[in-house]
Amino acid sequence: MSIVQPIGLASDRVMTALIAGLELEFGRGAGEALASRFMEAEEIDIRWDARAVERSVGSYITQDDGIELDRIVAHGFLDGSWFVAMFIVDGDGNAHGLLSCRTFASADTAATAFAQAR
Repeated sequence: MSIVQPIGLASDRVMTALIAGLELEFGRGAGEALASRFMEAEEIDIRWDARAVERSVGSYITQDDGIELDRIVAHGFLDGSWFVAMFIVDGDGNAHGLLSCRTFASADTAATAFAQAR
């Protein structure tokens, strides 16, 4: 048996659980402030995990000849808003950097930005 749910529900649950856990550890009222700091510190991994759609837009040139990286544009939903972000990703699918990220109020606007990203 499988469970299918919109990505928005999963994103909202993750943020709710993060805030609740931080409030248990650090007290009521601290959860939201700490969650935003946690999001800033871990933004690359959190947004990469929250992506719903991705596509390659080309290679990413580095000074290190031994590492091949790609530029990947991704579209997803996190913390109540849609986003389109450009990531630097290795051949194993691990995000190493975030080149840009824009948030949108609607899925349609984000989908348009995703389609136009180069």
